[in-house]
Amino acid sequence: MTSKMRSGRAILFVLATCMLMTLPLAAQVGVGAKAHADAIKLFDGKKKTLHKKWTYWEGPRLSATLPIKWRIVKDPVDKGKAVNTNDPAAAGGKYGAADIVTKQKFRDFRLHVEFLIEHEGGNSGVYLQNRYEIQVLDGDKTSHGMAAVINETESPYHLYNGLGKWNSYDIVFRAARFENGRRTEKAMLTMYFNGEKVYTNQTINQVWGGENSGIDGGNDGGKGITDTPGGLKLQAEGHDVLYRNIWIKELDLTKADTDF
Repeated sequence: MTSKMRSGRAILFVLATCMLMTLPLAAQVGVGAKAHADAIKLFDGKKKTLHKKWTYWEGPRLSATLPIKWRIVKDPVDKGKAVNTNDPAAAGGKYGAADIVTKQKFRDFRLHVEFLIEHEGGNSGVYLQNRYEIQVLDGDKTSHGMAAVINETESPYHLYNGLGKWNSYDIVFRAARFENGRRTEKAMLTMYFNGEKVYTNQTINQVWGGENSGIDGGNDGGKGITDTPGGLKLQAEGHDVLYRNIWIKELDLTKADTDF
């Protein structure tokens, strides 16, 4: 083999290696994305995991009592199990009455969560740091609607898979930064909805929904963000919304950049 041929093969090997290195990253968003090796599995379909990792959020409207009453149900689409948000204490859409939150609190992180809405108008929400809601709401295409950073972005509703189908959020989140107790940098996220990028370095201005929605919601109309880590929260509003395959990886994002 000539030196020229060896050089050509070496170049091809490097290119092939680079391609292979990018494939797992591309595959790790969307429905069915597998957890990173060093990620924390927050829900894997098991009742044991639900009770070990989660508890009720002790907000001002809490009326549910432990143990958690969210039911483990058969996955209506695939094999395995899911958890149903339809807690009796939240009947009638009483948000804050039976929301569940992880016992572990987080600052910066990479999150994957999958949800399925069974009926029209089904409503829930994914709360980052138990503050910032990424809406889960069938039928709403507004800034209060599906996959919106609630009240801060328009809904990318066209990417919603629809009723009875699994959907996914993949998020890299960077917490707000503070100096001497004052916020100097707003919280920020990049997000994929069902495998398509919908936000890149989207900043978040405040907590919406008042004190019943999450921590800091009652501070200065939701603008009084504090330098406090928070858990991942899932909202119960008396609807049959299912969750599965939830995992999170802690990060330390020194730069204000969440793109991935």
